[in-house]
Amino acid sequence: MLVRVLYHDHCFDGAASAAFFSRFIRGAVHPEAEFRYTGMAHKASQSFDPGLFDGDENAIVDFKYAADPRLTWWFDHHQSAFLNAADQDQFRRDTTGRKLYDPSYKSCTSFICDIARDRFGFRAPDLDELVHWSLIIDGAQYPDAKTAVELGAPAMKLTLVIEAVKGSEMVHRIIGWMQSRTLGEIIAEPEIHSLFEPLYRRHMDSIGLIQDRARQDDGVVFFDLAGCEMEGYNKFIPYYLFPNSTYTVSVSPSSFRTKISVGSNPWTSVEPKHNLATICERYGGGGHARVGAISLAPGELQRAREIAAEIVTELKS
Repeated sequence: MLVRVLYHDHCFDGAASAAFFSRFIRGAVHPEAEFRYTGMAHKASQSFDPGLFDGDENAIVDFKYAADPRLTWWFDHHQSAFLNAADQDQFRRDTTGRKLYDPSYKSCTSFICDIARDRFGFRAPDLDELVHWSLIIDGAQYPDAKTAVELGAPAMKLTLVIEAVKGSEMVHRIIGWMQSRTLGEIIAEPEIHSLFEPLYRRHMDSIGLIQDRARQDDGVVFFDLAGCEMEGYNKFIPYYLFPNSTYTVSVSPSSFRTKISVGSNPWTSVEPKHNLATICERYGGGGHARVGAISLAPGELQRAREIAAEIVTELKS
């Protein structure tokens, strides 16, 4: 029994969702299952290659819904979970009970955990740590920006590796380890530790780079990372640097997309009034109410800057 698992790549909750789902399937559905993983990234023209669904069972966790009839399991918690209205209609007609969606959850891992327990009687108490940290990391439940940026806990160190490592091979190994090992044991692996050290130095350098490029105006921080060769950054850095800000908008080109990131300060004294996923959906993106993103094609830097400027103006209003 081959189970193909498509998951949100380079994301702690995406990897943790794939790990918990695999334990659940092996423990409650297919004890002899073999798992293969495919990392998914949001792109300008999102679609699902039919060749992705090559398993006896096929699952998507922490990523958008696919209308392919070979999809047998789906778990997601993002507001922007469907590519189009037709996909959403197909999902609503599903009667299998194995395609599940609840945007009220702060992490997809915790959603899978609850469904596995309540509907299938599956429990994995040794993975409580994994579920706990998925809620903190994906739900931005840190006590303050300093904690979120300085990466003291093993889970936060592991998040840096997952988000910044090149390719998906190491993430697949981490998914395997997450199913039976503590996060402290994983980060102590020599190959993980050797990846973490240079990534942490680059992370610390990125704080200064963002500080040089960022400007705050009427509670909105904006910065443009074009030319910096940074394919990602810790999304809490702007609030570490500008604790009185309410929103952040950034432009960051990468090898496979031009990304506009939109976020809100989890520790702001001003309650955010905008639904950021709804704003991003207007431009083909999506996310959650408090954080979202838009992916354009590589090279669409000028268009990205125009969209970012429009969003900054809206958030300042």
